[in-house]
Amino acid sequence: MLFDKCRYVVVEGPIGAGKTSLAHRLARHVGAATLLEKPDENPFLARFYQDPSRYALATQLFFLFQRGTEVRDLAQMDLFRRSTVADYLFDKDPLFARLNLNDEEFALYQQIYRTLQLQAPVPDLVIYLQAAPETLVERVRRRAQPYESGISDSYLLRLAQSYSDFFYHYDAAPVLIVNNEYLNFVDGDEDFNLLLTRIEDMRGPREFFSRG
Repeated sequence: MLFDKCRYVVVEGPIGAGKTSLAHRLARHVGAATLLEKPDENPFLARFYQDPSRYALATQLFFLFQRGTEVRDLAQMDLFRRSTVADYLFDKDPLFARLNLNDEEFALYQQIYRTLQLQAPVPDLVIYLQAAPETLVERVRRRAQPYESGISDSYLLRLAQSYSDFFYHYDAAPVLIVNNEYLNFVDGDEDFNLLLTRIEDMRGPREFFSRG
């Protein structure tokens, strides 16, 4: 069974990849707790998408402290008695900072991040969801979240590339890279069961799964 060997699973991917939906379904399937991003609680996010240079630092620091508190609490729990599925990887947080902050802001961010990073547990498995940038743009536009209304297509494209670069080098935990361009984990039982089987069959630290 999945959570016999993976007590802490992270689902990651750029905006529109479907990470939160998959995290919810995985958690329901095995009766695990969820640890989810809460973008609607960030009072700076909508303003950031309208005026990035002005609100980038405040937006990033709010998320950093929010996520840092959550993973600190997770680390203090008995992780081996309660399984958890998260829709974000704390180690990925600098990806957004490097993309959005100027050099002086990023230096400040790094000082704070290094302090919080020491408290973050390492996942047993990271599921990294990929899709074509054009697909991500279409999904974000379709779901029409109010705080995402100011996101530009160019920002989503740069973000997708940043994720690709990040996971090319990431080796702190086993990674299953999933191209979900033609997979439906929310409504499709067949696709979801295929994913579960693929996870169970993992033998190496980095493997791939796609369909199409």
